[in-house]
Amino acid sequence: MPDRFRVEVAPSQHVTATDYPAATANRAGVTLILGHGAGADQTSGFMVVFATALADRGIDIVTFNFLYSENRRRIPDPNPRLESCWRAVIEAVRSRITSSASKLAVGGKSMGGRIASQVAAGGTGDLAALVLLGYPLHPPGRPDRLRAAHLRDVKAPMLFVQGSRDPFGTPAELQPIVSRLAPTADLFVVEGGDHSFKVPKSAGVKQQDVHRAIQDRIETWLRMLVANPG
Repeated sequence: MPDRFRVEVAPSQHVTATDYPAATANRAGVTLILGHGAGADQTSGFMVVFATALADRGIDIVTFNFLYSENRRRIPDPNPRLESCWRAVIEAVRSRITSSASKLAVGGKSMGGRIASQVAAGGTGDLAALVLLGYPLHPPGRPDRLRAAHLRDVKAPMLFVQGSRDPFGTPAELQPIVSRLAPTADLFVVEGGDHSFKVPKSAGVKQQDVHRAIQDRIETWLRMLVANPG
């Protein structure tokens, strides 16, 4: 069962995080922290579905609220405040990991993944990987405002999961950036998917099958990294 715990971000400021323990039968040996997107907190359907499904696949998952969502505000905090929250959660999770063999990965949905990548680029100790779900490469309709310069400073492998219809950045826009990153980054394309990987009914594919394919890819990719570090 998910277990909630408190993370102190600053004096008199805290957020709630949720631990989804990995299924014990086939543990992957990796903890993945996922940050939520700008418009929803960690209790959103997307976050709960992905956290639960990945935990069932043997990955320890932690989700959390940013300070603005914890305090039920709709407008995201400024970048420095979002980053300080991410760092506090990383340190809290590190203190909870009991196995020295367990690796730590970070990522998230849209804004949550972007801030995770910024924190990783700035340096936050050893990270095994980043999992970026619907990376917001640029604001919709503004391909001139790229949010990618910091990605070259990330020293961990990255998995980008991107819908082919994502207005925040298509796979075609991401590919030239991803191909130049080191360590090697991977791009998993969700055909017909939008920013939240929703596919049109005309695609003839069930949404749960789309989610399952993404979750399978995340599990396989993380297990490969843990088994073959570096």
